[in-house]
Amino acid sequence: MIIKNYHNLPQAANPHGIQSYKLHDSVHAQIMHLLLLPGEELKPHITPVDVTFYVLEGSPTILVGEEKLQATVDDLVESPRDIVHCIYNNSETIARVLVIKTPKPVSATKFVNNS
Repeated sequence: MIIKNYHNLPQAANPHGIQSYKLHDSVHAQIMHLLLLPGEELKPHITPVDVTFYVLEGSPTILVGEEKLQATVDDLVESPRDIVHCIYNNSETIARVLVIKTPKPVSATKFVNNS
C-alpha cells in the first residue's frame, strides 16, 4: 500500500506558477493536487489527454472549451482531450483541486493566447 499526503510532498514545477503536488504518476494516469491562492489562475492550455477536475476546497471558476462555470466543493468537471481548459480562483479564499489526467500525457501541453 502506498499512502501520500500533499503536505509531505515537494512542490512540482509547473508553468503556471502555482502550488502543485504530484500525488500519482503512472502510464495509466497522473493526479496532481493544485492549490490556488486568491487571484491565482492557470494559463489557458490544451492537453492531449482527458482531464478531470475534482474540487476539494473553495469555489474556483473552470473553463472548458467555450463553457465557464463556478464550481463548488465536491464538483467533478470533465474536460475532453484537445480542448482548451483553465482554472481561475477569483474568490477571496484558497481553492484546492485534484487534476486527473488519463492516460498520462506523453506529448507536450499547448498554451493558448489569453487575449
